[in-house]
Amino acid sequence: MQNIYLIREGTIAEVVGLSLLIPEFSAPYQEDEYTLRLQGVPSLILVAEHADRVVGFKVGYAKRAEIFYSWMGAVLPEYRQAGVAKALAQAQENWAKLHGFQFIQCKTRNRLKAMLHFALGNGFDIIGVEKREVVGEYRILLQKFL
Repeated sequence: MQNIYLIREGTIAEVVGLSLLIPEFSAPYQEDEYTLRLQGVPSLILVAEHADRVVGFKVGYAKRAEIFYSWMGAVLPEYRQAGVAKALAQAQENWAKLHGFQFIQCKTRNRLKAMLHFALGNGFDIIGVEKREVVGEYRILLQKFL
């Protein structure tokens, strides 16, 4: 598979549709949750296309004036390890920097090891842990200086 992806601004409908195909998402957010979180704040929806198919996405919004929160993102299983997530993350970071943000934050669950490794490998630091009843469900908060 060639590592040629079109990264472009996407829609909530595209993201919700792709979320249904991500095995790690047991109960993907619906359009109303995206609308609620993105309404009235600087935000960005990015999608990655390959051969006219949306294969990944990254959604974020301003948490504070200096912090851009990378809220949701995923790549179809058959496109993982092919540079899609890296291309989406780089485009999101470039946008956030261009729009005056100093930091980018994300949160993942302890059981999602691939996401945790991806964030750490891309310069994020762990800045907090939210405990839950099950260790695998602990939320790991990460941050990167732009």
